[in-house]
Amino acid sequence: MSNPKIGIMTGGGDCPGLNPVIRAVVKKAILENWQVLGFRNGWKGLVDNDRVVLDSKAVSGILPRGGTILGTSRTNPYKKQGDVEKVKQTIAVNDLHALIAVGGEDTLGVASKLYKEGVKVIGIPKTIDNDLSCTDFTFGFDTALNIATECIDRLHTTAESHNRVIVVEIMGRHAGWIALQSGLAGGADIILIPEFPIDLNEVCALIKKRHERGKTFSIVAVAEGAKLSEQEITQEEKLDEFGHVKLGGIGSALAKLIEKKTGYETRVTVLGHIQRGGSPTAFDRILGTRFGVKAVDLVKEGRFGQMVSLQGNNIVSVDLANAVGALKLVPKEMYEMAKVFFG
Repeated sequence: MSNPKIGIMTGGGDCPGLNPVIRAVVKKAILENWQVLGFRNGWKGLVDNDRVVLDSKAVSGILPRGGTILGTSRTNPYKKQGDVEKVKQTIAVNDLHALIAVGGEDTLGVASKLYKEGVKVIGIPKTIDNDLSCTDFTFGFDTALNIATECIDRLHTTAESHNRVIVVEIMGRHAGWIALQSGLAGGADIILIPEFPIDLNEVCALIKKRHERGKTFSIVAVAEGAKLSEQEITQEEKLDEFGHVKLGGIGSALAKLIEKKTGYETRVTVLGHIQRGGSPTAFDRILGTRFGVKAVDLVKEGRFGQMVSLQGNNIVSVDLANAVGALKLVPKEMYEMAKVFFG
């Protein structure tokens, strides 16, 4: 192939490290004498043929920037009749040799389906939740983890000063990786995650036990998708295009129940989108950069239908279909280890 064009899009939630990926893809492609087209706002850009040429000038200075210069959305072309055909038409009209899709389970699920329909696609895993299979880490997770840990550190001082229980709600729809690891790093007294239903009596017993031995405050780290009495706490019934309800509210519900059951003053802090905003950590900048370079290598080698992956310290590739087949959840043994520090 001579002087081909490749496309790149970023889908799903924004995530620290997306811009380092875009920069790496463009820089590596330029070395191969290839042109890169960036499609705006996730799969919507492929549906609408909304694209921009990405050259060295376009990616200059974006390495430390959070978010994505291409924008993002949760558009799912398989949810609207005719959109998949529009995506394929956009690829044909722009004479793309390949498409690099950067996203989480939903975005890469679309990419996997398109590959099965003949589209030459490479996937790059992106999610702060770190819940994608077949990769040890996704970029964005380290940044979110550090932000959540710093927030827990800060909550310790105010909780202790006011003799309060503070419930901190942390992102994590189906997997509790951020809550678990930030809770461990920040010294949370109790950590509650989606993988294991909340036992309210156990939580309150642990808090009371702390007070009985002279501790006048407690920090409870809870993932937004944690279940109370086997029920997800949701903000609204409306679903997005990938069928997700808007989660949130578990922190407030839990705080009220703890205060009622223990009698201790309890407050809630919801970290929300602050966890995935701002400048990516050095780890995420480097991981995103390595992923971007590897993706272009896979295009060059003609190895489509693959997702780049971190295994150990090596960047390898795995089948897209395997990567989106099941979520990577916190294993029981890891949660049992964390429980050593509860109370």
